Amino acid sequence: MGAPGLPGLRGTDHIGFTVPDLDAAVAFFVDVIGCEPFYELGPFQSDDGWMETHLDVHPRTVMRRLKFLRCRHGSNFELFEYEAPGQNRAQPRNSDVGGHHLAFYVDDMDGAVAYLRAKGVRVLGEPTVRTGGPNGGQTWVYFLSPWGMQLELVSFPNGKGYERETSARLWHPAFPAA
Repeated sequence: MGAPGLPGLRGTDHIGFTVPDLDAAVAFFVDVIGCEPFYELGPFQSDDGWMETHLDVHPRTVMRRLKFLRCRHGSNFELFEYEAPGQNRAQPRNSDVGGHHLAFYVDDMDGAVAYLRAKGVRVLGEPTVRTGGPNGGQTWVYFLSPWGMQLELVSFPNGKGYERETSARLWHPAFPAA
């Protein structure tokens, strides 16, 4: 009997986010964050119910464009720009159902925070340093995109506390696999 869960599961391939203005979002992720765009598709719409069936959107939705980006190591992500009747244009907060954030690992937390502030990016408070428990060794801080999407910087140069006690996810060089 195989491992529980999806047969053949290997990991996360990409994460998708809907943004209000694709060009502005791509410019932010490329020019400020340092991501690399690598392909774009669109527009798409259907008169036969395809989008409603396959994407659970209003049948008259237009997916204007989507663009895939990569930010060094980690999962790719795709940005969508939609137009749809009754579209909710409010950015959810982390506490809202559907709330989310995208975290970027950085080696130099202080330098990254100073850089964001110099670019006029709203950083939410000062970095939080975890000294004990499962997240011991981690430093993090949230910041907002120009349209209000929650983003995070995270760093744990010596690994997180839980990595010392598990063999399931030993990816950090501070804890080489046995």
